Amino acid sequence: MVRLCGHSIFTVDIPATGAERHPPLLVLHGFPSCSFDFHRVVDRLAAERRVLLFDMLGYGLSDKPDIAYTLAGQADIAAAWVGQLGVDRVGLLTHDMGDTVGGELLARTLEGGWEVEIADRTLTNGSIYLELAHLSAGQHFLLGLPDERLAPHGLEAAAVTAGVVATYSADTVVSISETEALGEMIAHLDGPLLLPRLIRYIEERRRNERRFTGAIERHPSPLSVVWGRDDPIAVPAMTDALGRARPDIRLEVLDGVGHYPMVEAPERFLAAVLR
Repeated sequence: MVRLCGHSIFTVDIPATGAERHPPLLVLHGFPSCSFDFHRVVDRLAAERRVLLFDMLGYGLSDKPDIAYTLAGQADIAAAWVGQLGVDRVGLLTHDMGDTVGGELLARTLEGGWEVEIADRTLTNGSIYLELAHLSAGQHFLLGLPDERLAPHGLEAAAVTAGVVATYSADTVVSISETEALGEMIAHLDGPLLLPRLIRYIEERRRNERRFTGAIERHPSPLSVVWGRDDPIAVPAMTDALGRARPDIRLEVLDGVGHYPMVEAPERFLAAVLR
């Protein structure tokens, strides 16, 4: 646990297990889960580089205060942690909402507001073009609620977990223990009660899409994209749009994989990312 921007944040700092051939890799998770999504792939990712993961504010094992949440605030925490570690050059691996937090960090580097070099980046399933997204019934439900904490027992972790599993491919088989662990991370500190507050990132992304996605498109660092083809929300049309804006992307689409490729097909996800 590290104190960042006035909050207690859960962090994971994994040293390279072999020769450190690449700058540290900063991993940014999505909504409504946490850095635990990557637990089946971090060891291999750390073969030749240090790997840095953290649970964003309101997620996983980090603090979950009853406040208005912003993507800029999550980027502030990421930048503060990287600064505290004394790291001045990173790669980015981002997923879902983490794609947008990464977009904010990229925008800051383009503006000169974050003096950290982005050496490489890998983007995976996230609604980077919101007009193409097929938001789930659960997301629409949460967006229809007031931006405030729910009353006790207003939403159970099991329902949230079921919503996550619904974004997996029909071909995916995930163990019960994996699903239960996901539920525990969501349930920690009454996390489900904050989901009407956390979901507002979608509204912020809609208002500022050109800032976030524009930076994803324009930043000069090499860009790889690893995408689960069966994602019902962040559909493959998004990779087509990104390819038109950024023809030099290195794209790998994983058949039979949905919104969480690092959970659903960790070996295939790793192979794609490491390539």
